[in-house]
Amino acid sequence: MNENTLQSKMPNTPDGQQERLQELKRLFPDLFDGEGQLKLDDLKQLVGEAVHNKERYDFTWSGKRNAKQAAYSPTTAALTYGETRSVNPDKADGNLIIEGENLESLKCLLAAYRGAVKCIYIDPPYNTGKDFVYSDNYNEERKAYWEQTGGVEAGIKVDTNPDSDGRYHSNWLNMIYPRLLLARQLLKDDGVIFVSIDDNEVHNLRKVMDEVFGEENFLACVCWQKKYAPSNDTEDFSPMHDFIIVYCKERKYTDSGKVIGILRRLDRTEEQNKLYKNPDNDPRGLWRTDNYLCNKTADQRPNLYYPIIHPKTGEEIWPNRNAVWRYSKERHELNARENRIWWGATKDNAVPAYKRFLNDVSGVITTTWWTHQDAGHNDEAKKESRNLLCDIGVDFDTPKPVRLIKRILKLATSPSEKPDAVLGVNDVTATYQVEGQVETLLNEKEIVLDFFAGSGTTAQAVLELNKEDNGNRQFILVQLPEQIKADSAGFKKISDITIERVKRVVNGYGDNPEPLDAGFSVYQLTKSHFPRVDFKPDPEVSEAENLQRLEAYISEKEAQLIGLFEPHEIRDEVLLKNGFRLNYRLQAQPQFTANSVSLADDGEKSALICLDNTLSNKTVDQLLANPQAFICLERALNTDAKWNLRQHLKHLFVAF
Repeated sequence: MNENTLQSKMPNTPDGQQERLQELKRLFPDLFDGEGQLKLDDLKQLVGEAVHNKERYDFTWSGKRNAKQAAYSPTTAALTYGETRSVNPDKADGNLIIEGENLESLKCLLAAYRGAVKCIYIDPPYNTGKDFVYSDNYNEERKAYWEQTGGVEAGIKVDTNPDSDGRYHSNWLNMIYPRLLLARQLLKDDGVIFVSIDDNEVHNLRKVMDEVFGEENFLACVCWQKKYAPSNDTEDFSPMHDFIIVYCKERKYTDSGKVIGILRRLDRTEEQNKLYKNPDNDPRGLWRTDNYLCNKTADQRPNLYYPIIHPKTGEEIWPNRNAVWRYSKERHELNARENRIWWGATKDNAVPAYKRFLNDVSGVITTTWWTHQDAGHNDEAKKESRNLLCDIGVDFDTPKPVRLIKRILKLATSPSEKPDAVLGVNDVTATYQVEGQVETLLNEKEIVLDFFAGSGTTAQAVLELNKEDNGNRQFILVQLPEQIKADSAGFKKISDITIERVKRVVNGYGDNPEPLDAGFSVYQLTKSHFPRVDFKPDPEVSEAENLQRLEAYISEKEAQLIGLFEPHEIRDEVLLKNGFRLNYRLQAQPQFTANSVSLADDGEKSALICLDNTLSNKTVDQLLANPQAFICLERALNTDAKWNLRQHLKHLFVAF
């Protein structure tokens, strides 16, 4: 993007449309004309579509184009740290709770967390005709947004999507579509997304996720038994289950084309292990018999059709021609040498069995049917919520049980060891000096994201599972500051409840009074801290003249920032929009005596940063003598300093 444009001067998040166009131009420059405009007819011909042909299989709805545009358009919004609402922030270790509209919040995270999230779980509105449907008309200046977080606009209730509305399904799709587009960008290549849904929109959710993630990346449609008893307050059927739609970001295959599994296996239960015995006192421990035959015929697998000598009778034992041995002759001989063949305690069995040892079994592949015994149910979830929030008096209609989310986390994440445990071969550490204390940051953390956080069950599941398996997962929650219908014990917004629940989990509660060695940082979606976002171009003058007006506006208005905001508020916005995660560490650089310069490092990237309003020539000379990534405020630079830094540091230099 041209750096001398009005758009480039704004404190924006990444422009998704421009990024996609630039990538397309890099791959296929012939699709663009001499002025850099995409030649649409050439693009259609490239994909084999006749320019005049309008008939094709497509999934569309009213408002889809605008919904897609909403996903890829940048935002000037910022995330502002709330110190008083954070809990043990020195132990947060990347755990975040963000209060704000989730589409804009995800955009704010995009530059720093793109391709970093291992697991996403969301429980979006089910579109039952009474659930809140988010609006994408977020704008910091519009009072309607803040009204809408309470479900009213100009005094009229707008937090429902009645099924009598002609755009009933379209409204829901316009809500979920852009958020899924951003979610995919945030996922790691081996990341997985789980989405809870019911019958109302499951058919549309499958279609829209096929489009966003690719139908080849569909993993499963899980049926979760949310109830253990039917209800008599319904007609015809009593719903007993919800769905959880599961997709990965990118399927992997072996060279031979075999699918590589992306989910972990579940731990074996005591009931499953009861099948393992040791009747022959084998020193290798417990084992069970397994079939020595397979479902292939002798014609299909002639190498598996051969005789085995019975150890007691000496007779040749042949398999059925329609069900040959499971193992080749060479493998069978190895099994015999390793005492892995069982003919019965008295060797009277007609065919052998294979001895499968418990130590050789890695775990259990999950099925698509999750019973309430294995994954909890709605009543359990309500009891958990009341146990934590009994004094607040707020009931969530359809909370999810902690066991359900833990099951998802066990499948999609691994218990990466904490720094104080034994480090695995894939763990990477970086050391920081912070106020005289040496702290270790583990880079290989698995981030769990929930941007419809509700009461905060996902955070509780992450924290408790980390305690159980010494894991190092971190959570990011996003929750709209939707108003509670009645003031409950001083809590006025759903996001207040989210924060309070996670706080109580950290500090200890009820049957779990022991505090956790953890914490989290709270951020709020706010207007940018840079007044330039309020600049209004004059449509009667040229772009160059408007650019001059903007630069004068920046010099005048942003000088007033001194003392208006806390230093970290501006720094958070600058670093986040330049790709630094919010758990970055700062180290003062005393060699810079003319300006206050620090090294910012989040374990993934590092840069020097200076937010002084004037950058001295001495500091510029030091930077030129030892080039490295450097971020500063554009208003702090004179023309010569800007030119020199840009020429010598090139892409390492950012003037914000």
